[in-house]
Amino acid sequence: MRPIPLQCCLAILAAFGAAAPAQADTVLDNANGYTLNSRNELLRFTSLAFDDKGRILAVGSAARARAKAPKARHIDLQGKTVLPGLIDAHGHVFGLGEMLTQLDLAGSATLADALKAATDYARANPLHAWLRGRGWNQEIWKLGRFPTAAELDGAVADRPIWLERVDGHAGWANTRAMQLAGITRDTPDPAGGKIVRDADGNATGVLIDAAQDLVAKVLPKQSEAQARVVLDRALKQIAQMGLTSVHDAGVNVGQDALYRSYADQGKLTARVYGMIGDVGADFDQLSAKGPLKTYANELYALRAVKLYADGALGSRGAALIAPYSDEPKSHGLLFRQNADIHAMMDKAMRRGYQVNVHAIGDAGNRQILDGYQQLIARYKSKGGAALRHRVEHAQVVAPSDIARFKTIGIVPSMQPTHATSDMNMAEQRVGPERIKGAYAWRTFLKQGSRIACGSDFPVESSNPFFGIHAAVTRQDAAGQPAAGWYANEAMTLKEALRCFTLDAAWAGHQEKTTGSLEKGKWADFIVVDQDLFTMPAADIHKVGVLQTWVAGRLVFKKE
Repeated sequence: MRPIPLQCCLAILAAFGAAAPAQADTVLDNANGYTLNSRNELLRFTSLAFDDKGRILAVGSAARARAKAPKARHIDLQGKTVLPGLIDAHGHVFGLGEMLTQLDLAGSATLADALKAATDYARANPLHAWLRGRGWNQEIWKLGRFPTAAELDGAVADRPIWLERVDGHAGWANTRAMQLAGITRDTPDPAGGKIVRDADGNATGVLIDAAQDLVAKVLPKQSEAQARVVLDRALKQIAQMGLTSVHDAGVNVGQDALYRSYADQGKLTARVYGMIGDVGADFDQLSAKGPLKTYANELYALRAVKLYADGALGSRGAALIAPYSDEPKSHGLLFRQNADIHAMMDKAMRRGYQVNVHAIGDAGNRQILDGYQQLIARYKSKGGAALRHRVEHAQVVAPSDIARFKTIGIVPSMQPTHATSDMNMAEQRVGPERIKGAYAWRTFLKQGSRIACGSDFPVESSNPFFGIHAAVTRQDAAGQPAAGWYANEAMTLKEALRCFTLDAAWAGHQEKTTGSLEKGKWADFIVVDQDLFTMPAADIHKVGVLQTWVAGRLVFKKE
């Protein structure tokens, strides 16, 4: 059969709808293909065949593909590079969608920029009772302090406005928002949170970690229609970025219902591995029938739980064993006492769930490792380490604790762009000795740990090539620092690809069906505009996605 040219094929598929199921066996020809296999070998291929259900029939030569799919339609990729679909092992899908529908301050270089953006946003949305946004970072603004409600009042005073910090672990309110939340001089700091105050003890407008709940409880509730808009926006961007699977770090009852609905309707254009947020009422309801290991041809799973040990480094909420180097009076914030967080971990494990705990600081990591060490031994007869429990971020770890990840059997779920985003303040926060155990990818890999890579979007960009670039170069997009930031902890390109594919899949118990392009697995793949393995490493962040396919369905094509 004569191959169909790439552009013609795309036009045909578009006529049926981008997410329409494949109607026949398909063979990709003339591909510049790369995939890892289960033996960690990097394989090259020129053809890929998959059936009408989206399962791979053959990977390799044109002859092999034709033999396995003799009556297939053929698509000529004209030498373009094909990779396995990339997997983000830690993101916030609805948070991403909300950021895309609210005020985005991620590009604000100064406080003045942020205030102008808030003013413009308020003028453009006169009917919004509350104004919301995210993305500010006082470290980039070089304020040497947090912004204040008084400053925000200068931009918006007539309506409440609530702006989350880039990491989501602090929020900035104007006076009207604080009034509605009932925050006064006499409001105490909640457990696991902090109200930033001035020298006279008055709240300044910034709330850290659990203190954000004071505002959250008075925010308007999101309707289902609004949630659908948010999910649609997030899924569209996820597909554009070449992500075929995401691990959603914090799913509630309403979001679970939407995911199932979207999967049933063929609208879920990326695989979602869900983590139930906390072990409270939502967990009790969602876990009534036990972990959901697979749903709708493995488009959705809900078999993990997301907990929090501490806050973030940028807002000094990460819990440290010794005080902050740049704030000697503070150790950060452990959200709960050991007995309480360990009991929460126990509750989830007892019901058969993988436990994934956010831990940024060395005290937070140690608290969670101590819990895992006790609990995995307790549940050895029920699978123990086989559930592949994780520490999300594992960002600043005492060097003596790094080895415990391997000996206990804990997966470090890490985000490479955190290093290049945090390098402007991380060493100031923890000093020259503790930084040696921070963002320590090479150290983890050397001991045999399997790192699951992600981005923590919308904290960072959802673009996985930014993560691969950071993992390999330890540099930002401007190529700084020239020698790489603690370059001894960098990954090789092969390792970086693996942590965004096979090892991310493994961390979600899905390595037998996704993470690589091998016979019998789902045809989740992307077509990109450059060859990662021949281009300069410094340019990897410039790679663009041309097409994204999930189970043999074209879910995105660049116009």
